[in-house]
Amino acid sequence: MRMISTKHCLAIAVMMVMGLAGHAQQSGQSPATEPDMRYAPLIYDNEARQEAPAAQPSGLYSLDAGDGWLQDAMASAERTRAIRDRAMIGNPQLVAYNAGRLPEAPPEGVIPSDPRQGKLTIAPAQVVVDEVTPPDAPVLPLHNWLHVFNASLQFTQAYISGNWYQGGENNLALLGSINWNCNLNQDVHPNWLFNNALSYKLGIATTHGDSIRKYMINEDNFLFTSQLGYKAVKNWYYSAMLQFTTQFLNNYKVNTRTMTAAFLAPAELNVGLGMTYNYKKADDRMFTLAIAPISYNLKYCRNITDIDPTRFGINAGHHSKSTVGSNFEAKWLWRFTPNVMFTSRLYMFTNYEYVQGDWENTLDLAIGKYLTTQLYTHLRFDRSRARDDDWNYWQFKEILSLGVVYRFATVN
Repeated sequence: MRMISTKHCLAIAVMMVMGLAGHAQQSGQSPATEPDMRYAPLIYDNEARQEAPAAQPSGLYSLDAGDGWLQDAMASAERTRAIRDRAMIGNPQLVAYNAGRLPEAPPEGVIPSDPRQGKLTIAPAQVVVDEVTPPDAPVLPLHNWLHVFNASLQFTQAYISGNWYQGGENNLALLGSINWNCNLNQDVHPNWLFNNALSYKLGIATTHGDSIRKYMINEDNFLFTSQLGYKAVKNWYYSAMLQFTTQFLNNYKVNTRTMTAAFLAPAELNVGLGMTYNYKKADDRMFTLAIAPISYNLKYCRNITDIDPTRFGINAGHHSKSTVGSNFEAKWLWRFTPNVMFTSRLYMFTNYEYVQGDWENTLDLAIGKYLTTQLYTHLRFDRSRARDDDWNYWQFKEILSLGVVYRFATVN
């Protein structure tokens, strides 16, 4: 730290005495009755300058009546500022403080006294706030069932492997879909799990390679799933699961009258008992895992005269095939943003002789309120049917679509 010489101390003392005396003569008061900012500690505030202040425009600060006192006060304040600026520029060692680093002022408080002990204490000021009773908020009834309904109509581009179990070909098409979820409200019934989902997709496409028909059905899938469970521990439930899938319209092989699928041909029913894990974080992340060690699977083909039942894993000449085994189903929903949502469903069944599985993924990109783009992929593995030379036991479908959508949901 730089020391201040005796010469500097004496100069400062003389200046203070002369300033106080001059101020007392101008104001007519004693030097101790009114403070003077010229002798306050020097504080650097990033505004100190040595040049003379710019002249103020005439009449900038004026009153209708006599304003001599205002002009005198402004001139005195300007002189004080100039004196302090010159002092800081000429003697920076005397600047003890920086305005940007000063501590915060102490909070406002009161000083109560205690005459018996001769003490003064500082206590925070008591803020009295008038209590205002808010109006009673309306009580909204809770719904036992929560509904979510989506309906869309979209233009699509599809790629289908040649051995797809329902047939079809690559094309541009029009796709309509309906999805309805009806779930038991767990805020009302925390120990129960009852989720129901119904979906139907119908795709119609013009066919360029078919000389018999002007259009074809490239997507016709009805799916209903249901889960009923009772809480075991945390997010686990003892549960019973049901799944049923079929299609409604007839489908044919290109340039032939060979029927490949029809109503209840094929149809598949699966019922299982086991455990279900259910996780939900708000409405943007949901995960469900259902494991059924005991599962009954029924495959059915109503029309075996026009349709080969072996395409669906049913023995030739038979309408149905029943097996007992195990299955599991996993569903995942992740809403990245309000306009981007990803859903996935993985289902597998085995009777310990063959394995059958479906993995469906949908990426939904909302464009505004009623427009949406969807990318849908469906990977299927079925070892109960004949092996294909190109795809082995695998089947694959991909659909890219753009269209309109309508959504409806029931909240708590």
